[in-house]
Amino acid sequence: MSYLKIYAKIKGVKLNLLSFKKGGENMNKISKFLLSFAILSFLLMPMLALPVAAQTTPGDFGLQQVDDGLNGTLGNEDPRTVVGRIINIALGFLGVIALAIILMGGFTWMTAGGNEDKVSQAKKMIGAGVIGLAIIFLSWALANFIVGSLYNTTTGM
Repeated sequence: MSYLKIYAKIKGVKLNLLSFKKGGENMNKISKFLLSFAILSFLLMPMLALPVAAQTTPGDFGLQQVDDGLNGTLGNEDPRTVVGRIINIALGFLGVIALAIILMGGFTWMTAGGNEDKVSQAKKMIGAGVIGLAIIFLSWALANFIVGSLYNTTTGM
């Protein structure tokens, strides 16, 4: 069993500041404290943000200043097209990961050498990869349908 003990020695008296076993009651208190501290800090972070200056033109949302600052690298693409491209790229990366899982499962199966545990692990990996590919394909089809419908509805085409 692993123990963590932190002591402080004040005027010859040894004080036990923190002592817990792995998974003990003090560990739960510390993890709860750290989790609540992280959530609270993320909730209070917007209060520390600097105030944003008001825009000069009612229709201008600061895009021209950003474009000037980026030396005109902002494209004139439709935001729906950009979102569609981002979705396709993200799902493409997920598809590559799913194929890598299937390949790892196949490699594990081929190198199992008759070990039933490795063969069953490889079958699980291949099954998980195939299910992942199916989910990725269905989410791509759904996103493609939604973005296409949104584009057709808003442009009237």
